[in-house]
Amino acid sequence: MKSIADIINGIITVEGGYVNDPKDSGGETKYGWTKKALQAEGWYGAVADLTKEEAFDLYYRRFVVRSGYREVLFVSDAVGAELVDTSVNMGEFWAGSFLQKSLNAFNNGQAHYPDIKEDGIVGRNTLKALEKFLRHRGSEGEKTLLKAMNVLQGARYIELCVNYPKNERFAYGWILNRVEV
Repeated sequence: MKSIADIINGIITVEGGYVNDPKDSGGETKYGWTKKALQAEGWYGAVADLTKEEAFDLYYRRFVVRSGYREVLFVSDAVGAELVDTSVNMGEFWAGSFLQKSLNAFNNGQAHYPDIKEDGIVGRNTLKALEKFLRHRGSEGEKTLLKAMNVLQGARYIELCVNYPKNERFAYGWILNRVEV
């Protein structure tokens, strides 16, 4: 079982330190935080000055607490960790919708729970569906759900490269570091 600290520290490690790649549309980045994302969180210092501790706190507040993933982590630390990681790299909408699409696809015509809205918001209905899915499918189901979420994530990365060829330079690293099947 991974702790929330392990999850966030792993993200910080993968994201790395300060980068200012002129070919990256995100601009200046440190520990995965862009200037725009930092400002949205109320942090207005220089990106290069962001500390690991500040990055950790920002990740925790935004991608664990505010996103609602803390509750998911209590149900399945593996699914919660995947949601946090995918949200950091793609945004909460995509992470949540990958979970919702997968749960709906595995629902066997609503035999185990009602289909859930695929709006990317991991709220009460998504959490209930996840709990029922895991009760029905167990640990094998959890692994299969994670595979499905990662397949959707990988497909989204490829789509981003097809639609925006400048992203091709990042595709290999995205798949290598973010998609586990």
